[in-house]
Amino acid sequence: MVLSRGWAFFLVGVGVWTWAIWPRFAVAIWNDPRAWSTGTVGEGGGTAFLWIHALLIAASLTIGTAVGVLGVRGVLAQRRARGRSDQAV
Repeated sequence: MVLSRGWAFFLVGVGVWTWAIWPRFAVAIWNDPRAWSTGTVGEGGGTAFLWIHALLIAASLTIGTAVGVLGVRGVLAQRRARGRSDQAV
């Protein structure tokens, strides 16, 4: 599959965006009293609210990382292809 340079950079941007947003969201969930059985942050067991959001965050970071890696591979492939075409001239 041929990936254009624009789409490759878009995928890299999505990967970076994912890592900029989701860790901050994880901190917000951790500091939410609804995440803890006692209603006090960090005390007691985690509630379903915490675990569901932790699963969503982990999945989003995994998918975002995969998309970002594909974007980086696309950018590098574009550079290699351009380098080969420059040598052919």
